[in-house]
Amino acid sequence: MQHEFSSAAAAEWPPGTAERAGEEGDFFGGRLLRRDFASRHGLGEVVAIRYARAARTETCRDEEVSNMAEALSPSAVEAALARIRPHVRRTPVMAVEGAAFGSAEPVSLKLELLQHTGSFKTRGAFNNLIARAVPAAGVTAASGGNHGAAVAYAAACLGHRARIFVPTVSSPVKIDRIRAYGADVVVAGERYADAAVLSEAFAQESGALVVHPYDSPYTIAGQGTVGLEWEEDAPDGLDTVLVAAGGGGLVAGIALWFAGRVKVVAVEPRGSCALHAALAAGRPVDVEVESIAVDSLGAKRVGDLVHMIAAELVAQAVLVPDSAIVEAQRRLWESLRIAAEPGGATALAALLAGAYRPRPGERVGVLVCGGNLDLAALAALAP
Repeated sequence: MQHEFSSAAAAEWPPGTAERAGEEGDFFGGRLLRRDFASRHGLGEVVAIRYARAARTETCRDEEVSNMAEALSPSAVEAALARIRPHVRRTPVMAVEGAAFGSAEPVSLKLELLQHTGSFKTRGAFNNLIARAVPAAGVTAASGGNHGAAVAYAAACLGHRARIFVPTVSSPVKIDRIRAYGADVVVAGERYADAAVLSEAFAQESGALVVHPYDSPYTIAGQGTVGLEWEEDAPDGLDTVLVAAGGGGLVAGIALWFAGRVKVVAVEPRGSCALHAALAAGRPVDVEVESIAVDSLGAKRVGDLVHMIAAELVAQAVLVPDSAIVEAQRRLWESLRIAAEPGGATALAALLAGAYRPRPGERVGVLVCGGNLDLAALAALAP
């Protein structure tokens, strides 16, 4: 049996937006999803069909839809956590007074910068390498730095070879960390997109497994485990979470886990806003990339899978200036002695810049997602 795209499962979501669930339906990511539609067609199935449609596949088989739907569900996030739990840290959640961070209410900080390799990327890397068959040629990845370090670390832990391609804009401290984990590092190309082309070419030549930094179900589910832990560990609950976005795998995974129960807001630098541009255009588009956070949030374009999940489950994408990112780094250091890299502090910058303004009583969480900062950059944050 095949699913035709004229079927109800491929229909467009009902038009209109709402801030809260109403009698007609449930609120999902800024859109009103009718209960009868949701009950007949799981979100994963709808996204799976749309993903095939975007890839210009006119029909897809039951098994293909079922597999993709399962990979794009909260249960996939739960399975990912069970898979990677022995290899990752359960990073702490800290409730802090909001006054120093641009909020009248307390803020829940998820300190994912304390993860192995200094960022959340370790979760998606392990989920890929454990769930997928790794050939004798090993694995390859393109990265601005953090994803490469995570793949190199996971490969070393699991006994696989790794070759990582990084652009010239990558931080030397990140490149050194990748090498320290035993990977073969190739520094070439000006931006992430250039490194990605080289990584794909190497995979074609060698047979190595490509570990995509964001547009893969395994990567997305692995990153979604951040949200699962956060929900379990936030003592007072969460209404909204602010999550930095580059390629968007992290925010897509967290949105996939919360599935509309918690509002997910993507935060991007003004000079690197691939997800914001994709949501505005209704499809992934290329953007110019120029930001202080370019080595971690420097994707030129989000993938189809990330875009489709975000279009349904991410409430909004807001933009912040680099100056607010630097101020967020400074506030984290001065108030809590937390040394976050620019990408790791970007979500907090949304509160400081007023790009996101919480309602009175709103329970807001901020993800501090990366801490790969060299000592010279840390010293520059001091007043």
